[in-house]
Amino acid sequence: MRMRRPRPRAGQLPALLGAGLAAAWLAAAAPAAAALHCSQIPGLVDAFFQHHVVHHELSDEIQARAIDTFLKRLDPSRTLFLEFEVEALRASMAGIFEQIRAGDCSRVLRLHQNLVARQRKVEQSVRTVASAEDFELDPSVTWVLDPDERGYPETEEERAELLRSRIHFQISNYLNAGETLDEAKRRLIHRYELRSKHLADESPEQVYAQFVDAVAASLDPHSSYLSSEVLEDFRIGMSLSLEGIGVALSERDGYAVAERIIPGGAADRHKGLEPKDKIIAVAQDGGEFVDIIDMPLRDSVSLIRGKKGTKVGLSILRDAEKTERFSITIVRDKIDLSEQAAKLRFEERVVNGKPLKLAILDLPSFYGDPDPGKRQSSSDVATLLHQVQEEKADGLVLDLSRNGGGLLQHAVTISGFFLRKGEIVGIQDSNGQSQVLVDRNERVLYRGPLVVHTSRASASASEILAGALKDYRRAVIAGDDHTFGKGTVQTVAEYPPGRGEGALKVTTQLFFRPGGRSTQHGGVKADVVIPSLLSSDDFGEEHQPYSLLNQEVAPFLGDKANGRNGSPARWRPVTNEMIATLSKRSRARIDSSEDFAKIRDKLRKADENGGVIRLSDIMNEKDEAKTEDASETTLDPHEATLTTQLEEAVNVLADLIEIQG
Repeated sequence: MRMRRPRPRAGQLPALLGAGLAAAWLAAAAPAAAALHCSQIPGLVDAFFQHHVVHHELSDEIQARAIDTFLKRLDPSRTLFLEFEVEALRASMAGIFEQIRAGDCSRVLRLHQNLVARQRKVEQSVRTVASAEDFELDPSVTWVLDPDERGYPETEEERAELLRSRIHFQISNYLNAGETLDEAKRRLIHRYELRSKHLADESPEQVYAQFVDAVAASLDPHSSYLSSEVLEDFRIGMSLSLEGIGVALSERDGYAVAERIIPGGAADRHKGLEPKDKIIAVAQDGGEFVDIIDMPLRDSVSLIRGKKGTKVGLSILRDAEKTERFSITIVRDKIDLSEQAAKLRFEERVVNGKPLKLAILDLPSFYGDPDPGKRQSSSDVATLLHQVQEEKADGLVLDLSRNGGGLLQHAVTISGFFLRKGEIVGIQDSNGQSQVLVDRNERVLYRGPLVVHTSRASASASEILAGALKDYRRAVIAGDDHTFGKGTVQTVAEYPPGRGEGALKVTTQLFFRPGGRSTQHGGVKADVVIPSLLSSDDFGEEHQPYSLLNQEVAPFLGDKANGRNGSPARWRPVTNEMIATLSKRSRARIDSSEDFAKIRDKLRKADENGGVIRLSDIMNEKDEAKTEDASETTLDPHEATLTTQLEEAVNVLADLIEIQG
């Protein structure tokens, strides 16, 4: 790969590899919002293709994807249109891009008007069913969570039955929150009335923004169009001083889904919310719950966000061994940077009569302040590694299991703490040009036995670090079968620059491990697999719509990572034979563990459940709200009990020390 120095484009904002990035956004105030007009759509679409790393033209396939995405977003619950009606709508959209380029967006607006009419029809159907005097909740009702699994109904009768099931599920949510049946029926009808009004009140500019965002989403899961309103939300969300609960949310199939629990946030301290949980209703400080299913994500986020010290109630739907529905109350707070920072603890073990002192370095993100004189993850890790040496630890577990990413350069620098010198990550841009980021510092801060603990939640920059250490055979990777699998970089830029009309978030780069592999889809595979509840087929980049395919380049492993030309080796490489022995020992422990047996059983039952909600499973649950103040549930990292997975990673480290002698 040819080395080159990247040059920023005008109006470009920082690249995104995960949480804790783009702090430079906050230095400038947002310009006044401006409306998006039909005439601007072609320029926006062209800009996406100009900068996207893979897709460079509006092909027939991309047009079909964009139309399909737009239609699915119009009807996320698949209750408004029948199958043949959707096919007719797809056909009617043929040639729409040429028409828009000619300055005519009438078909987009007519489709929106059709949507409003359909929503009002559904509203009337809900009113008829829910207001019936003999209405009773039917425990035999089932609801398939994934609308793609349900598909569109083929007949009016199927649609009526689908809507009936949804009504029973939604009313059960209100009953579960303590409402009477009459109040639940009234609130459900009012909810559909508000939905109809919201759609009817949407301006042409909002409809255009939705269409452009559908085009962006047809390129890959991480490209999007940020309207002026969404752009401001994005600015707020990138701030580590955001007052809220500290959860990264995404919209999936009409649900607000917790993608990541931000370390140091209120939800992280509360411990009640987990990745993949669906938030289905929100209440303000003891008030009534507001159903947010099918609500635009930015509106859901606005309900959840709030001032430090206030309380927010969340009604959670968790698809586990059986469908769980419960409520929690979280005290909003600012992100606690001290909680997000790297931490060190020590564990004692005895192996074959020999006492071992094992270090665990928890790195939740690759954080870094724009001011180099302030706190940086690389500096913190360097300080902790010096402490590992001073304490004469026999081995180290580097815990990246909660690390969703961060600043790329810090991942490169920290990789270099364990290697003598060498190439860490290759980056390829939209022009096909490549660069390699290199660790040029020959110092090795830690040269002993090393295990990197990962999970399906380990993403982006953490995959760069884990991938480099794996390719150089510096460490054993222990955790879920593979990491998240995000091998792309996004750039956010205002378009047009400085006018506040919105911004493009576009995938501009791919990154590659020193061995030539991308982390895209496959992530970094574990040498020793330690199962967790995240080990399900629906969690990871590969299962996102239109995710980019995995690619490979020629390996660019450096030859100075360890000893060279007779110079002494800095560390002992991990061999295939070592990994085979470690895997065998770990598997024996896992197979005999009651804790891991429970995890396997939960995964099996969740798979059998297949994303189907059975009302009978949740109707009789006693829903006890958990109202602990997050600050009261904070655990000291030096006193907290290790998770089952981390405990096993420590055991793997103890085995590695014994094997390496």
